[in-house]
Amino acid sequence: MAFPERFSNLPDYAFPRLRALLDSHAPGGAPIAMTIGEPRHPMPDFVAPILNAHLSGFGVYPPNDGTPELLAAITGWLKRRYGVDLGPDQIMNLNGTREGLFNACIALCPERKGVQTPLVLMPNPFYQVYAVAALTVGAEPLYVPATAATGFLPDYAGLAPAQLDRVAIAYICSPANPQGSVASREYLTTLLALAEKHDFIVLADECYSDIWAQSPPPGILEIAAEIGANPERAFAFHSLSKRSNLPGLRSGFVAGGPQGMARLRKLRSFAGAPVPLPLQRVSEAAWSDEGHVTASRALYHQKFDIARQIFGGIQGFQVPQGGFFLWLAVDDGEASALRAWRETGVRVLPGAYLSRDVAGHNPAKGYIRVALVAPKEETQRGLTMLRDCLYR
Repeated sequence: MAFPERFSNLPDYAFPRLRALLDSHAPGGAPIAMTIGEPRHPMPDFVAPILNAHLSGFGVYPPNDGTPELLAAITGWLKRRYGVDLGPDQIMNLNGTREGLFNACIALCPERKGVQTPLVLMPNPFYQVYAVAALTVGAEPLYVPATAATGFLPDYAGLAPAQLDRVAIAYICSPANPQGSVASREYLTTLLALAEKHDFIVLADECYSDIWAQSPPPGILEIAAEIGANPERAFAFHSLSKRSNLPGLRSGFVAGGPQGMARLRKLRSFAGAPVPLPLQRVSEAAWSDEGHVTASRALYHQKFDIARQIFGGIQGFQVPQGGFFLWLAVDDGEASALRAWRETGVRVLPGAYLSRDVAGHNPAKGYIRVALVAPKEETQRGLTMLRDCLYR
């Protein structure tokens, strides 16, 4: 039986690789999971009452694009947060951002760019769905290093003009997963100018936008509106997983230009899984309320302070500008993750599992990603053991 070759060199997903690395070894203490970005702060109080009030909604097919009330809640949040006014034809509810980031590449990436195979840009390291989306549409992923030398953001502007002319889609994640770096207004302005000059679309993964250390990160739609960019150049993806501590709700949205949204909406009418109606009702409340978000962000600030106290004396350490991951420099990410597990029971993710080798080099090989999602006391205990194990 013949299978497509385009996925043949795709490595296993990060967490099966981590299990293969660690699970044959006994932990050196009571296990502390600091790998996956699964928020463990309390869910908002309104979730259970709203679900109970709308249980009958599980008995009907939900609207694929989102209820009118949900779309109104999302447009209200976009207006408050970014000062942008979008119509309902520019927004669509999603069952999480991962599916949307995948579907958007299918809906918006052309088969050819001129006479050439299109390129899809992505930072390296990156959220792994970007690469799979590019391969699915027959495009060529271009992994652009996002290292300390570039402020942990990809230097798309530094690519050769001939490469940029082949680009159809550029993924950007801000705040970045895994490094926590934030794309500035200047960075996003330059990126949109490149998109206009070289005729490509920006897919901005902004699902960590409500977790920040000093100030709210700018968004791609905000910058596009300020500079008068073509609205078809920019599409933003947001989620309630991180903002509202509801990863199991599987609810987010995409917003962008009406023509591109029409294509995405059409694709998802055939192949998208709509969010169940009771969960859309919860989502309406979550996008409309900021109190629970502020409270959760304050808990992350406490854990940022703990991390600063524990690792502050280590060269190169920095608290993330946004998101909830520490990106810690080590000699070797795999060896350090295995050592931490065997000596302390703390479970972290090797940075190389989020990256790709390019010309024999993996830009994330010398890092581990540490998720600050556990309660404060558990986080402090885990970080202290990591420091004493890996930096003594």
